Amino acid sequence: MAAPDTTRPEVEIPESPSPDTEPSRQKAVTIGSVCKQLVQEFPDISISKIRYLEDQKLLTPRRTQGGYRLYTQNDIQRLRTILRLQRDEFLPLRVIRQELAGGRSEHEVAAPGDPRTMRRAMVSTRDPGALYSLDDVVEETGADPKLVRELEEFGVIKGEARSGGRYYDETEREIIRAVSELARYGVGGRNLRVFRSSADREAQLLQSILAPALRSRNPERRKEAIEALENLASVTSHLKHLLLIRDLRKIAT
Repeated sequence: MAAPDTTRPEVEIPESPSPDTEPSRQKAVTIGSVCKQLVQEFPDISISKIRYLEDQKLLTPRRTQGGYRLYTQNDIQRLRTILRLQRDEFLPLRVIRQELAGGRSEHEVAAPGDPRTMRRAMVSTRDPGALYSLDDVVEETGADPKLVRELEEFGVIKGEARSGGRYYDETEREIIRAVSELARYGVGGRNLRVFRSSADREAQLLQSILAPALRSRNPERRKEAIEALENLASVTSHLKHLLLIRDLRKIAT
């Protein structure tokens, strides 16, 4: 005798019409279905992680009379945005909450493999962008000034002396933001040598792949090579993330 099917069916929940959208019906799915939808992009997604984000008031799924969570496509899009902001921009939850409250949407957060992801988190290989004073960096990232000096001492960032002060480009600012999050777990500048060594080796590899085109006198060919360099940087970054998750999963089991 076959075992009874205990899989909970997808439930359709009618959406209330609004002036801005035409009346529609959205499918609402269980938390397990949400994990299945997102696991390919976020290998470390879990039911407990989604519930934690709900506890932090970042998600508000509907509940059945029996207490089961039901997620609409809007809920899933919001969750995807949160996870991308965590992964690609290293934003703490309190900042993500502010971003969402300010109208940040999934359409403004690039998917993995999209060059915009690399430009947002790492800015650009072409232009260091604007310069920020130490005070500006500390205010925007919440980093301890001592940590910033430590990062300079260990060569993780360089900074630039101008008008009697230290200034940092956009990439260095984002490095400081990421390291300040790691510092909460006791990771200091000296621990980051392994990241710098790894980044140096990867940069050398990508440079060797595209060296002829990067040295080309043809402006169009050089432009294409720089775009390819940014795409490769984005792909290798995502690959490192997947390899790290794989190894951490082994430790956790």
